Amino acid sequence: MAVRESEARRSEIVRLARSSGLASVDDLSAQFGVTASTIRRDLSQLTSQGLIARTYGGAIALDPQQESSLRQRALEGFDAKRAIAEWSASQVRPGETILLDAGTTVGAMGEFLRDIEDITVIAAGLTALESLADADSVRVECIGGTLRHLSQGFVGPLAEATLQRVTFDRAFLGADAVTADLGICEAELEQTRLKEIMIARADEVYVLAHAAKLGQRPFHAWAPIPPGTTIVTDDSADIGETASFEAAGMRVVRV
Repeated sequence: MAVRESEARRSEIVRLARSSGLASVDDLSAQFGVTASTIRRDLSQLTSQGLIARTYGGAIALDPQQESSLRQRALEGFDAKRAIAEWSASQVRPGETILLDAGTTVGAMGEFLRDIEDITVIAAGLTALESLADADSVRVECIGGTLRHLSQGFVGPLAEATLQRVTFDRAFLGADAVTADLGICEAELEQTRLKEIMIARADEVYVLAHAAKLGQRPFHAWAPIPPGTTIVTDDSADIGETASFEAAGMRVVRV
């Protein structure tokens, strides 16, 4: 429990630093009800992971336009991601073949899929592979291709060729951000090209994105998402933002 509380606190520190620019040790200590030394340890760990840059007496976030690594993202919205992953896994039925995209939220589905009978998981990244590596009851296939070290997902012509030879009952996609008009935002075009193929090969499409990702435009590579797509987010999502997806013919699930 203490570990989870620490992770949640550090995730919130990053969010505060990004939204307000500067957060002092004293303010953070008072806000979270912990000692200043605990906050300093948090800041030291977040700095070593590249999530923030330290300043005297506080912390300032890095450029939000810079793509963060998978390790950095793991601390962001921890509880929300877990809830999203658990609900998404509950949609999978025995005997289905599903795709798990790269990313921390989609990867978190692995622990909730272990007891579903006779499923095949096609993994597009290391997070899904690692979460199911010892799940003997789950058949796991890997799309292969070129590994993007930042996202730990596979991309490129080999990955695309593999996807063109399979279909899925359900595809669970991650995103750096998602909007109702433009779709899924990613750092590079080869990522969005891969997502377009995933969408085309799936009967049901789910985009897993915690509230902070909705309506954002951090990069300039996009994969359109069709009406009927399910957007799975957390219960802190802005009602006006989720309404824009519903107006575009998408289903929104808040967990």
